Amino acid sequence: MSIASFIDSPGAQRISLAPISGPFQNLYQQLLAEPEPGHPQAREFLLECLQEVAELPCELPQSPYELAAWSQRQHQRVTADYADYLAGRRAGEGRRYFPRKADALHFLRAVAPTKLVDGAWLYGVLPHWRDYRVYPLVRTYLEELGDGVAAQNHVLLYQRLLASQGCDDALELGDELYRQGAIQLALGLLADEFLPEVIGYNLGYEQLPLHLLISAFELNELDIDPYYFQLHVTIDNGSSGHAAKAVQSVLTNLPRVGDAQAFYQRVLRGYMLNELGVGSTVVIDSFDLQQQLLQMFEQKRAVASQVHSDYCRIEGRTVNQWLGSSGSVANFLEALQNSGWIRRDTDPACSRFWRLIQGPGAAMFGVFSPYERQLLHDWIAGSWQPEAPAKPFRPRRKPQAALSLAGSAQHGELDRERRELIQELQGMDAYRRESRLIGLQAPAQHWSSAGLAATRTFAALIQ
Repeated sequence: MSIASFIDSPGAQRISLAPISGPFQNLYQQLLAEPEPGHPQAREFLLECLQEVAELPCELPQSPYELAAWSQRQHQRVTADYADYLAGRRAGEGRRYFPRKADALHFLRAVAPTKLVDGAWLYGVLPHWRDYRVYPLVRTYLEELGDGVAAQNHVLLYQRLLASQGCDDALELGDELYRQGAIQLALGLLADEFLPEVIGYNLGYEQLPLHLLISAFELNELDIDPYYFQLHVTIDNGSSGHAAKAVQSVLTNLPRVGDAQAFYQRVLRGYMLNELGVGSTVVIDSFDLQQQLLQMFEQKRAVASQVHSDYCRIEGRTVNQWLGSSGSVANFLEALQNSGWIRRDTDPACSRFWRLIQGPGAAMFGVFSPYERQLLHDWIAGSWQPEAPAKPFRPRRKPQAALSLAGSAQHGELDRERRELIQELQGMDAYRRESRLIGLQAPAQHWSSAGLAATRTFAALIQ
């Protein structure tokens, strides 16, 4: 039986599946496309979220003047827990979060809707940079944008991380995974009306979580660049980083005239918005390799049930017959095992089905994305583990030098946006120039060529 008989087309193309649509994802995409201050849909959504968290217990102290001590205690607890984790690893314990690479790639994909709008909740403070009470929040946002340096822009870093692992294809994600990102985008468009909530959300998001430290450590072990996570460990530190600035922003913005306690209660509600949606540890704990594999094959089945040759038979049935009805995937995989096409708990290279997908002359090359191949690889491998030495932790990379808006001479179509922005700004008065720069730093824009140039110019303007 020829392995090439498994697929008719010798130049099989990778199957791209559209993301699942839902209310949170739709709002997420809408707010990215329409970054209008005071956005009515953003306001309605945010009010619903704030009402939902109003009854939740909050761990913050009742007095804002106790926040600094609370933050320090949080930091000490996290670092102590991390020390215990490292001690356990040295004693021979396995990875806590990502026992296999498929677990890690699933995590990177699942949190992408949040990571790809990193910092968005602070976008609305940019027009108020002249107010000393808000300026630290403005600086935090610009640092999330890398001050216009591509190598330090958090969204670009995450995009490149996904791409480096072949996970930058169309994401097939549950709608709930877009909720936190939608909250961040909504806050960024409503800062004028909901500044206490923005400050509270920022306070919660910028605290150092244990999962960040563990994720960076274990991603490195799996040969996945941990720099995005490592950067957040350092930049969010409680001494001089974003965590400390977040605490100070609460105190600086407390009203001296009016009801300071009412303001602080709004800060608490903003802080609690961090509890909505699916958090990182929930994503990690919910991963089920078998379930993800079956879901992936079911998606493939829907578009591949009639493209295989009839002369290839598994347990007397053609592949098209196996894939012809919903719910048949589990039985098909069992048949592949029974017939010897898949050999579980061994090196996947020993499985005939795997060699159809991966390797020289693979007949099904390109049919499965890198993430899908990893799911299948780890499922076949099971208890089998390759012999490989542990990799040392990656050193922190040095950031690239920042470029001015004019920058060094560049040419070509890739640099057209930056050059045209220079010409556009030269014809504007100071007010329109500043407004244009702020618009280009919106969550959907700041990581583009023009957005990076605008960020560098704006950062230099407000120093």
